[in-house]
Amino acid sequence: MFANFLIGLREGLEAALVVGILVAYLVKSGHRDLLPRVWAGVGIAVVVSLAAGAALTYGPRGLSFEAQEAIGGVLSIVAVGFVTWMIFWMARTSRQLKGELEGRMNTAIIAGGASLTILATLAVGREGLETALFLWAAAQATGNSTQPLLGGALGIATAIVLGVLIYRGALRLDLGKFFRWTGAFLVVVAAGVLAYGVHDLQEAGILPGLNNLAFDVSDTIPPSSWYGTLLKGTFNFSPSTTWLELIVWVAYLVPVLTLFILSVRRPYPVASTPPSMPAHAAR
Repeated sequence: MFANFLIGLREGLEAALVVGILVAYLVKSGHRDLLPRVWAGVGIAVVVSLAAGAALTYGPRGLSFEAQEAIGGVLSIVAVGFVTWMIFWMARTSRQLKGELEGRMNTAIIAGGASLTILATLAVGREGLETALFLWAAAQATGNSTQPLLGGALGIATAIVLGVLIYRGALRLDLGKFFRWTGAFLVVVAAGVLAYGVHDLQEAGILPGLNNLAFDVSDTIPPSSWYGTLLKGTFNFSPSTTWLELIVWVAYLVPVLTLFILSVRRPYPVASTPPSMPAHAAR
């Protein structure tokens, strides 16, 4: 549940920061009348994300066991790909995010029409779809649909509160450290989801080695015990792990975590300030 709370918190805070930047820029540049277009885009993004989550949850029902496992395995791997890209993207652009978004806002304001709504939909919708996909994959991995969703919902709610406090200047948060630490933790979580996706594909008969176990510590760490449940819910740890799962877990975790640590220690270029937008520009 903690891992899903962290996913919801991180993705939700990213979305909240994006919305805060968009709103603050419109207010500061004298375009308060365009705020409804931004909120419309946010609303569309939320609806699309919820619809995606519902489709992932209810879509595969009624299919054969092998088909459900195959879909679950493929989507778990896709979720890991999205989250990995998000972690590195945020590590690379977190210090330039405000400048990039304000530059796009200038273009959208000049273009007029539905440009602002589309910009807000895409900016927030990306975070929402990533959250829906990864929370679904986490729910599949733990075999419990309630706790992952509850953890994710609590994380998103916390992120909204933090986003409002940051926007109003009531809270100062070292976002660089936040994204570095959560990014490193999510790499570990993603490794577990990837291993579980491989296990699903083994269950579906697509990948071999289902009965070739690297280790089985079920007697020492019973899946039904509180610590077994904690390890499963946090790191997707399986007491009985196949050789292929173990190989994939190590092959992902070691290089990705190493690259992430190197990327966050690398100095970032200073983002340029976007050109100012006159208040009388097209609305």
